Amino acid sequence: MARVEVALVEHARSRAGFVTEAASHLLSAGGKRFRPLLVLLAAEAGSHPDAPEVITAACVVELTHLASLYHDDVMDEAALRRGADSANARWDNHVAILTGDFLFSKSSELTADLGPEAVRIQAQTFTALVEGQILETVAPGPDEDALAHHLDVVSGKTGALIATSARYGALFGGTTPEVQQALTEYGTIVGSAFQLSDDILDIASESTESGKTPGTDLREGVPTLPVLIARASTDPGDARLLELLDADLTDDRLHAEALALLRAHPAMEQARQYVVGEAARAKALLAVLPPGPVRQALEAFADVVAVRSS
Repeated sequence: MARVEVALVEHARSRAGFVTEAASHLLSAGGKRFRPLLVLLAAEAGSHPDAPEVITAACVVELTHLASLYHDDVMDEAALRRGADSANARWDNHVAILTGDFLFSKSSELTADLGPEAVRIQAQTFTALVEGQILETVAPGPDEDALAHHLDVVSGKTGALIATSARYGALFGGTTPEVQQALTEYGTIVGSAFQLSDDILDIASESTESGKTPGTDLREGVPTLPVLIARASTDPGDARLLELLDADLTDDRLHAEALALLRAHPAMEQARQYVVGEAARAKALLAVLPPGPVRQALEAFADVVAVRSS
């Protein structure tokens, strides 16, 4: 990871100082580096985990992720990202959008160095990511299952790039095709579980440890797993909660009441159990790997995603 960090700083450089400053803004703000870490872990399952292509692939997925954050913040009109001013707040939307484009182009340059197979994978990943982002802005139709729609959004917007992270690690680390397929599926499931655990944190967290104010998604009317499960309730005792979920929750009093009711609702435990179940499903795919530290690390990775507190 230390090598990846050094490489990321270099790849965010431009011949123009201002571009370098803008492109390094979110990079220097930190982050979990969830995606490059998964590249490195998956590569350990292969015969040459120290191949230079593994480091390059780790940079590709993180730069792609960072680029998407610049665009997300413009769409969400976000003022903060990772505890710092978002690029659009520090500069403006034009700078944020073009900086995201710059980082996407840098990730594309690196992908080209990895060969045509990586280019194809990256193109497919980007398609899924953008489709997921677009679907998030479109409410499900009256005959559509709102929960299924949300899971579809999460699979594209978050799961696709994390799946590619595992796939790149397995591919460039030198694993067999069987392992590559299993780890790609593992990444898809773990990636979606990562976002769904974020859904739970939005309601459950008592502080800003998760990186945002508790109940932010609830206040903004963004669909999340616990809310969607609660909305499906037919219990007459949930009438007040359902009424609040359709109300304007920018009102602090109503928001606090809705948050308290949700925290006490069975939907929270159902959401947690769903994510834990997804982690178990992901771990079952690791049966293709021999017992040992690599498999244990990937199992632990899935568990951390399912029960994380930040």
